[in-house]
Amino acid sequence: MISFRLLTESNKPDIIPFLRLLNEKIAEDILQSRLTEMFLQGYQCVGIYKDEKLIGLSGLWIITKYYVGRHIEPDNVIIHPDHRGEGIGEALMQWIYDYAIAQNCIASELNCYVTNHGGQKFWINQGYKVIGFHYQKTLSPSS
Repeated sequence: MISFRLLTESNKPDIIPFLRLLNEKIAEDILQSRLTEMFLQGYQCVGIYKDEKLIGLSGLWIITKYYVGRHIEPDNVIIHPDHRGEGIGEALMQWIYDYAIAQNCIASELNCYVTNHGGQKFWINQGYKVIGFHYQKTLSPSS
């Protein structure tokens, strides 16, 4: 049975192994520090459980931007590789959409890496449209 639960900062030990699946180059102590700061900035995280075992998660940001209004941004969506292809991603997104509506959001936006072809296909199948590019510039050395 699949269930969804909002996680808190106290769940960092459960969250970090999934973030390491996304990017193993970021040291665990840096992830710890960043997650602490993110939770202070309104970050939310939903965990996906199968028979009480955490098998995936998605970060969530609820923000307002002038061009779209109040919306939810799924962030770093990850399903453990052992559970992909089971329809869990679709169930997660339906949970996120329902949660967003309950939070008075009118849309959903997200970023997807250009190298993540499977993710791009998934998001297009979810009804997302490509509306721009995400740019990044490093301002100082990152630890």
